[in-house]
Amino acid sequence: MSDNSAKQKRDARLRRHRRVRKHVRGNVGRPRLAVFRSNRHISAQVIDDVTGRTLVAASSHETGVAESGTSNVSAATAVGRLLADRAKAAGIDKVVFDRGGFLYHGRVAAVADAAREAGLEF
Repeated sequence: MSDNSAKQKRDARLRRHRRVRKHVRGNVGRPRLAVFRSNRHISAQVIDDVTGRTLVAASSHETGVAESGTSNVSAATAVGRLLADRAKAAGIDKVVFDRGGFLYHGRVAAVADAAREAGLEF
């Protein structure tokens, strides 16, 4: 992949993300669960868009989160479960899901499914 095609791919994702963000907005009662997926890691955070603060975050960068690699579905599932547990501890039970311009498939869907199973409502 040349530099230009990588830039085009990134720009297309950012355009999709801006398009989604026109409609998806988090507030105090229902913050936004934002997912970011890179080639090596996945991270998710719960954000209150009114104050612009991250309330809870989890990532595959953290030690002990992913036992069998950091860029696979099992790591994404662990991140989703960890994020939901931290959100529940912070008193958050309802969120709005923001896929970040990524397809709702694979690792992004695994984060969402694990967060739902662990008790987050969206």
